[in-house]
Amino acid sequence: MRHFLDIAPLSPAALRAILDEGHRRKAARAGLPKGAVDADAPLQGRLLAMIFEKASTRTRVSFDVGVRQLGGGALVMSAGETQLGRGETVQDTARVLSRMVDAVMIRARRHQDVTAFAAASAIPVINGLTDLSHPCQILADLMAVEERLGPVSGKRVAWVGDGNNVCASYIEAAAAFGFSLTIAAPPAYRPRAQVLQAAVAAGAEICIVDTAADAVNGADVVVTDTWVSMGDNDKDARMAAFPVFQVNEDLMRGAAPHAQFLHCLPAHRGEEATDAVLDGPQSAVWDAAENRIHAQKAVMLWCFGLVGP
Repeated sequence: MRHFLDIAPLSPAALRAILDEGHRRKAARAGLPKGAVDADAPLQGRLLAMIFEKASTRTRVSFDVGVRQLGGGALVMSAGETQLGRGETVQDTARVLSRMVDAVMIRARRHQDVTAFAAASAIPVINGLTDLSHPCQILADLMAVEERLGPVSGKRVAWVGDGNNVCASYIEAAAAFGFSLTIAAPPAYRPRAQVLQAAVAAGAEICIVDTAADAVNGADVVVTDTWVSMGDNDKDARMAAFPVFQVNEDLMRGAAPHAQFLHCLPAHRGEEATDAVLDGPQSAVWDAAENRIHAQKAVMLWCFGLVGP
């Protein structure tokens, strides 16, 4: 069974195959209406169930559109609309859905619920976001980087801000894709030591620095995220700690002249990034948002054994 729960468990060859398939699928759709089905319709007759415990724009739309472009169908549910909201275990829900659909995507509060669901599932399970990781976003980001700068291997990536779930997936991706990662975050909001240690053991080149300027110095890619994520209950402390980590025009001038800016969205404009950066010529934010469709199509195909080793 091929589940897509995190970056780290997949081999570099599998991840490279997924990314290449995303590029190929996107190129093949040039000029087509967004609702048109891909010529090969590889998931014709397949049904993807999507379960949402957290609000969603990009994850919901991109998976729905993506599976339809592959020839399949989608069923969208909020956790509150299912028996999960009334105390049914994730394992029992997984067993039932395994009999009714072909794959499940979950956007959940707790990572452990997704891993428990996958352990009980007889069909592929995809992590659409948890409190610990966001692997689909990283693939979309890396597609955007490669579209603008060429292969991501050997590039210097700077993460500025909260060492959160998206940062954790970047840490895992650094080892698999061969880019270096420098992280600047307040001491209280740095990434989990366990994730860092595992990535370094896997060969990742990762550096933790104290200031945003040190992180972006000469970087090819600058990435940030919101200072207060869904589920965070320490907003006042965060809003006091993060202003010196804002990505603005002055900070971007410290990166390489060709540097690209990424943000997984939604953005709190004027907080973690300024309008001038989000909407400027170095912003690959909107390309990455679009790429959620193409990267996730490739993930679904990998889960069904139609892509990669």
